[in-house]
Amino acid sequence: MQLSNLQLDALKEIGTIGAGNAATVLATLLGRRIPMTVPQARLLPLSEVVDALGGAEKEVVGICTAISGDAKATILFLLPLERARHLVRLLLHREEGEGGVFSEMEQSALGEVTNILTGAYLQALSEMTHLQFHPTVPAFAHDMAGALVDSILSEIGQVADYALLIDTDFVTDDEGEGVRGHFFLVPDPDSLPVILQALGVKDGCNQKER
Repeated sequence: MQLSNLQLDALKEIGTIGAGNAATVLATLLGRRIPMTVPQARLLPLSEVVDALGGAEKEVVGICTAISGDAKATILFLLPLERARHLVRLLLHREEGEGGVFSEMEQSALGEVTNILTGAYLQALSEMTHLQFHPTVPAFAHDMAGALVDSILSEIGQVADYALLIDTDFVTDDEGEGVRGHFFLVPDPDSLPVILQALGVKDGCNQKER
């Protein structure tokens, strides 16, 4: 599938608006201003998702949310391990992070951030398309990028070929230390054309024959 610059710009605009929405909610949650940017949005084959994360051996934390409604999809929010621990420290107001397995409280905190980000992006997408989206409760995972992505995508890969990557940068402290999260929207094959048509930019979306 190949998207035109106009289509990618439209999808990136959704990411930018969603980042703004999420920054407002996160600022309230953390009690501080959270500048957020969307440096890039691009469509890539599922086979390239691991490379986008830094390779199969990169240790990451992932939260997966299934989306039902007018356009079915799956959302993956993936963070490098050290960034996930940094975010947990801020959310739980800890000076030092704890190593090892993430506790239920830590998983819940990361799940809440994912809920905020997912809700913000889906709100932006819904407002721009007038489509309805319904997220499920997110599922937490912690593993090497290759194993984690293979596990998550093994099922949805049967009905999806591509993922929309929306990198999200947000500054989380006064020293300017930030977190880059990899936000993947994995639409069902029939869903992306529905979204693009609702955005008014369907023309130019070409599906390559396999």
